[in-house]
Amino acid sequence: MATTSETTPALPSYPQMLGHPKPLWMLFMSEFWERFCFYGMRWMLALYIVAQFYGGEAIGEKSANDTYGAYLALVYATAILGGQVADRILGFQRTVLLGAAFISVGLFVLLVPTQAVFMYGLSLVIVGNGMFKPNISSMVGQLYAQGDPRRDRGFTLFYMGINAGGLVAPLVTGYVAAKFGYFDGAGVAERANGLRIAFAVAGLGMVISWLWFFFGRRQLLGVGRPPAGAEGYRRLLLVTLGGLALSPLIYFLLHHNEWLAGMLAVLFAGCCVALVAAGLKDGPVQRDRIFALLILFTANVLFWMFFEQAGGSFNFLAEKVVDRDFGGWEFPVGWFQSVNPLAIVVLAPLVTIVWGWLDRRNLEPSIPRKFGIGLIGNALGFLVLVIALKEFVSDAGLIPFSALALCYVMQTVGELHLSPIGLSMVTKLAPARMVGVTMGAWFLSIAIGNSLAGALGKWISAEGGEQGLTVATALSGYTFGFWLLLGIGVLVLAVAPLINRLTHGVR
Repeated sequence: MATTSETTPALPSYPQMLGHPKPLWMLFMSEFWERFCFYGMRWMLALYIVAQFYGGEAIGEKSANDTYGAYLALVYATAILGGQVADRILGFQRTVLLGAAFISVGLFVLLVPTQAVFMYGLSLVIVGNGMFKPNISSMVGQLYAQGDPRRDRGFTLFYMGINAGGLVAPLVTGYVAAKFGYFDGAGVAERANGLRIAFAVAGLGMVISWLWFFFGRRQLLGVGRPPAGAEGYRRLLLVTLGGLALSPLIYFLLHHNEWLAGMLAVLFAGCCVALVAAGLKDGPVQRDRIFALLILFTANVLFWMFFEQAGGSFNFLAEKVVDRDFGGWEFPVGWFQSVNPLAIVVLAPLVTIVWGWLDRRNLEPSIPRKFGIGLIGNALGFLVLVIALKEFVSDAGLIPFSALALCYVMQTVGELHLSPIGLSMVTKLAPARMVGVTMGAWFLSIAIGNSLAGALGKWISAEGGEQGLTVATALSGYTFGFWLLLGIGVLVLAVAPLINRLTHGVR
């Protein structure tokens, strides 16, 4: 995993804009458009597979959930390779540009209405994501000197770019999809066509990201340039060929989730063994901190297994079981995906203020307690759906619109207590010489959670047979999710004092 450079001998003297180095805003907008692309196509993926390759038949939901889970898992897993490419071979700038090019090409390949070609296009998108996502974030850190108090605020602004892209993308692509045929009552061909055109719009977002970074990278004044002696284009060509060579393996793993799960488990186990070995070598304090990390990594897997129903079973729920009619106007399915980033924008400052208020009174929750709260927040989102599916199903077989929207909000509360805290935890508890390996293990735990998310969505749809997801199967699957998340969340809170002792004062 790429890490922020802390050894740059002297930072360039950047022009300042709104109190931060001017290149921050170039990176902000490059990330905005990349996230526009990612979230713009994420909500459509499973729905398009069913509409285009299964004639709209619900039996296709099982395969669609499988592909969705594998796609997200591989996006996180390949980030480890992308970080190594930037660190050791190409430098950050060229790796980001090459990643953006792979994503752009892959998204337009997706437009070919043949399943084999579609899956290959998805493979190219995954390879590109692995190169783009970790490395543009790393360059943000390289704009600030070590100890610069503006660094955290700079990352906060950059994070706003992520969520701004995630907020706008489903609104735009959801509207485009509906405009060109994806709406209730339309024929299967029209629905697939609407989604395909929306894929093209997401692809244009990635092209804009590439152009924005290509012309704006001069502002970086050398930060992220290729390593000394690697300024030529030979390495760029070799990495491009390597990415193309990797894509058939990605293609295979997209079709064989069982192989993917095994590969992720082996990689994760390898990282864990390496961390434990390092901890044992570095003494009892570091050993205990590694054990604390491994406990929370396990909790992280379960969190994402259920959180990432967002682009899978929750979309089929929105399409088939949620009442989206507002006086003759149909609320687009994709617009639900904007609830999470909107809730982050609204709630993140409030959560930060509450934590600051508690910290001044020595009451701020520790890292494991925040994890426990995060899991319970996710559980409460599922509880909302369970109640709606039990008590508020209309004669037409639909649940209220507000149930799914509120579920997303409750999940966001959980996310704010777990996701950013996890990244901070890794940098605090990891052995100094193995931060990259530890961060890789963190992202692998997310990848495993995403793979399991696809398996869970597949199970929920499979229970419905040819009908796919139904009120009954959703109730069964989401009830399971509620109790498991609640149980693990309460367990983490219960053992939090033990985990706190293992961290040896790190909060």
